[in-house]
Amino acid sequence: MHKFANPAQFLRLARPLTPVLFWSGLLLALGACAWGLTMTPAERLQGETVKIIFVHVPSAWLGMGGWVGIAIASIIQLVWRHPLAGISARAIAVPGAVFAALCLATGSIWGRPAWGTWWVWDGRLTSMLILFFMYLGYIALASASSEKGNVSRVAAVFGIVGAINIPIINRSVVWWESQHQKASITLGGSSIDGAYLWPLLVSFLGFGLLYGAIVLMRMRTALADIRIEARMRRLAED
Repeated sequence: MHKFANPAQFLRLARPLTPVLFWSGLLLALGACAWGLTMTPAERLQGETVKIIFVHVPSAWLGMGGWVGIAIASIIQLVWRHPLAGISARAIAVPGAVFAALCLATGSIWGRPAWGTWWVWDGRLTSMLILFFMYLGYIALASASSEKGNVSRVAAVFGIVGAINIPIINRSVVWWESQHQKASITLGGSSIDGAYLWPLLVSFLGFGLLYGAIVLMRMRTALADIRIEARMRRLAED
């Protein structure tokens, strides 16, 4: 890990990796969505509306996974003072917020025909909405940091403490009475029919690769901004 603490070493890996992740992720995501929409049968009870699963579920997983990434990066920043940790946490936040918002939007669209309403104050939906607002709060704290591209200790602590919401989201359908269905994929297996499961997993992989590409793009941009600011500061001092 410390090998890539040097921004130059990181950039040598990130530059060629970014387009690979982006284009492979885009092709997989689009292909999986097309596969799911056109080649899977309508569900017995929900009909064609169930096919929103190929966007909704990956968005939910990545929205939660993004905050886990922020928490890990924040721990590394505070404990080991890794110079890229704060930058990576900040880079994760915006696409994480987008996926959380996409999860909420697609969930509402799916909920309208399934539940007869756009929104219910269900444990799963409410905790996911809280996650979205937490992302907005983290982005605001990170943007207020005085150090260009990095985040403050306050933002890092918030990133760690906020991770408590992730198991709440995951277990909410078990702990409380919920309109949201129970988990269909667990460590013990899956209750989803293979016709839906395989395009769903490919969709998750595709969106995950896109997420990784966007994070690398944002980190590279932050490092470029830091380099430009340092150069301008040196010119001002001359």
